[in-house]
Amino acid sequence: MHINYSLKTRAGGRRTEQFRPTDAIPFGKLRSDHMFLMDYADGEWSHARIVPYGSLHNLMPGAICLHYGQGIFEGLKAHKHPDGELYTFRADQNASRLNRSADIMCMPHVPEDAFLESIDALLDIDRLWYPEQEEASMYVRPCMIGTEDSIGVHPSAKYTFCLFLSPSGPYYPGGFTKPIDLLISKKFHRAAPGGTGSAKAAGNYGGSLRAGKFAENLHCKQVLYLDVYNEHVEEAGAMNHFHVTKDGKIVIPEFTDTILRSITAMSLLETEKGRVCQEPVPIQAFIDDVRDGRITEAGGCGTAAVITAVGSYHFDDCTPPLRIGNGEIGPVTREMYEKLTAIQTGRAEAPSGWLRKVQRRSPAHPLQVSVS
Repeated sequence: MHINYSLKTRAGGRRTEQFRPTDAIPFGKLRSDHMFLMDYADGEWSHARIVPYGSLHNLMPGAICLHYGQGIFEGLKAHKHPDGELYTFRADQNASRLNRSADIMCMPHVPEDAFLESIDALLDIDRLWYPEQEEASMYVRPCMIGTEDSIGVHPSAKYTFCLFLSPSGPYYPGGFTKPIDLLISKKFHRAAPGGTGSAKAAGNYGGSLRAGKFAENLHCKQVLYLDVYNEHVEEAGAMNHFHVTKDGKIVIPEFTDTILRSITAMSLLETEKGRVCQEPVPIQAFIDDVRDGRITEAGGCGTAAVITAVGSYHFDDCTPPLRIGNGEIGPVTREMYEKLTAIQTGRAEAPSGWLRKVQRRSPAHPLQVSVS
């Protein structure tokens, strides 16, 4: 199936020069000129197209996604390498995770080749929007929503797959310069066993907003969620969690059906073999080990923030804050950040298959995308 192109013109405001911002740009606020859309009905995907970024005109007030939360999404980044070309990082893993989320949410799969080629095509069309600024990237947001106009509680029979781009700076203003604080909460929980916690589903994030607002009131950036029994560390909402022991071991909580598998965490498991392990992390043992100096560093890992150091943990029961190490970015955390970002930006060799070059195409020769 062809991708049909309906592009903005120069007169219509399409970017004609490379984006070189002079001020620090925010994360997730800006948009490029276009988006990719594809529709699902009668058991197949069709009508693949790149059009100017704008509202979804086919979304009715009775769409199932608006009432019953049938929406999933992904997040990945493209970086410009020293050769001047754009490369995506582990986009095939995002395709796989999207389809795992689709299984959990009773939605159709997006074929991996269509997923990857749609990203390439859109990045190529809007490559002038790549922000040439330190620690900036092109954030790629694929999403799928159930669009059937029905208020009966059932999986949608129709879907739209949408992909858009956001020229973005670091997730946390200032970038990798200082640690953040996390709230350890026994009041709020992200997911329960047997639910949708391992899916990148819209409802999981909607349910986190109240907890996030509570954390902000305590000057924390995010919540470090525990399991429903308040016994084990799970994840930090937008990131998986890790800690570093005194002997240099890096520990990531064992994946369960209540934790989203971070592609960044999985990358660390592959690049740091022998140093990184997964195991259950009892919260009381974690707190005791931080207090006694057996845990010297901690942080979060995810696509948006890459690697983020944690300086201290706060609690929702009036327990005094718990500082980790000296409260600054530790050497192991810094090493992980520098190693991973060097791979992503083409300054270090990547494992085979991790980087995908965005080929330069001409919309005069429509891209062939198989969605069978």
